[in-house]
Amino acid sequence: MLSAPDFQYKKLIFVFLNRGEKVSFSNDNLVVKDKDGKIKHQSTCFRLFAVFLIGNGTLTTGIIQRARRFGFSIVLMTGGLRVYEVLANRADGNTLLREKQYKYEGLELAKYLVSEKIDSQISTIKKARQSGNLPKEICTRLEKYRTSLPNLKSLKSILGTEGVASKEYFQQIFCELDWKGRQPRVKANTINSLLDRGYTLLFCFIEALLNCYGFDLYKGVYHQQFYMRKSLVCDLVEPFRPLIDYQVRRMYRLGQVDEDDFYIRNKSYLLQYKHVARYTGMLMKPLIEYKDDLFLFIQQFYRSFMRNKEICEYPHFSLQ
Repeated sequence: MLSAPDFQYKKLIFVFLNRGEKVSFSNDNLVVKDKDGKIKHQSTCFRLFAVFLIGNGTLTTGIIQRARRFGFSIVLMTGGLRVYEVLANRADGNTLLREKQYKYEGLELAKYLVSEKIDSQISTIKKARQSGNLPKEICTRLEKYRTSLPNLKSLKSILGTEGVASKEYFQQIFCELDWKGRQPRVKANTINSLLDRGYTLLFCFIEALLNCYGFDLYKGVYHQQFYMRKSLVCDLVEPFRPLIDYQVRRMYRLGQVDEDDFYIRNKSYLLQYKHVARYTGMLMKPLIEYKDDLFLFIQQFYRSFMRNKEICEYPHFSLQ
């Protein structure tokens, strides 16, 4: 399995095929060329963790063979950053882990993940340094929701607590931006559209990390199982969503978001393809910054789960 020192040198590569970029290999180096044939990026396959191919293109057996040989994942995405296929580098055969997954039926891990999420939300509000007394009041209420989790007896009550906490959190963190509510996948405005894109990138990264250990991605501990839903990935994404929230807020505060970069289709705000690369780069910044922290969290989560540790011994994500 991948170690923390090795992961520090791993890279995430994005290739925008619809802009004429091409992927090739030279002496076990991945080479990305622009439409004029000039080398835009080159790195050894040993340092690749995941390659994101965005847009339409041809996937050759060469890249698949190297992905298997060097242990990196290939994520195929549309121009709108919708994932339609993942050729994952998996740790197949970890039957003991999967047996433990299938036998687990408790609520403690669900409470733990929601607690981590609320803690990250509190840290994000504090990091935003918003004026007035309201941010402090919201943080106090969020802390009360978090401390109430151990006493909850059903999944519905956990979901309800998370929902109430998230509603108050979003209203506060985006209070300067005419926030009208979180509307997943609807993309009712540019903020929700960017949040969806950021969460998709986060989802892909967490999925690749979980695959390193051989988890069954469809067996969650918080999100319920539905056909073809990667419930465990949905679970482990939760503590890290505020990374994307803070970055989207920061992009607006710095004037990096232009409403003219979007177009409306079926009442949804969609990003024009020519701007996808720039916005993807901005949304990826917190994931690159916290890359090692996310790896260590998933690694320690795996070890804690396998060793039947108490919840208090599970990893804690600190958003600074």
